[in-house]
Amino acid sequence: MNFSSKLLENAVNEFGKLPGIGQKTALRLVLHLLNQEDAAVERFSDSFIQLKKNIKFCKNCHHISDHEICEICTSPKRDRSLICVVEDSRDVMAIENTQQYNGLYHVLNGLISPIDGIGPSDLTVDLLVNRVKETEVAEIIFALSATMEGDTTIFYLHKRLNDKPLKITTLARGIAFGGEIEYADELTLGRSIATRVPYETSLSR
Repeated sequence: MNFSSKLLENAVNEFGKLPGIGQKTALRLVLHLLNQEDAAVERFSDSFIQLKKNIKFCKNCHHISDHEICEICTSPKRDRSLICVVEDSRDVMAIENTQQYNGLYHVLNGLISPIDGIGPSDLTVDLLVNRVKETEVAEIIFALSATMEGDTTIFYLHKRLNDKPLKITTLARGIAFGGEIEYADELTLGRSIATRVPYETSLSR
């Protein structure tokens, strides 16, 4: 793509680094911002600067938060006997939108993927195991994407937690294999949570 300005090209290239954004879309976004008032563009850029500088990750569950402990973990209305294990904060938001779950969460910050060089030590696995040891958890729900990486992660976590006196369940297979939690519609995802099954049972399906 030919640019009439190096400044324009640099801005387009930066937007193009975002996931799912091609050069044409990046150019459209940059031109849109270029046509906005200076104050609007400054608010836009400042929101990301403040996000990067001040965002926190909950010390308990690692969900994105404005505080050291997130609002979900501090809420007295949540069922503390349940921990739903998810890949990242996008999945927390997706599950919260279903209004079918009232327990706590644990964000792994990824999935085990040997081909990508991501192992258990790169995730918050040890912190999850410690939470289970130190709190009165009755059930762990694996809400990970139905992919090879998701299944590998669940298998590993099950081995790490299997000696603990708790119930281990996984989402019912309302979500097709290869599907990701964040893209599932709310009805399907909510039903998958409500009809979750013991992990051992899911292996035989």
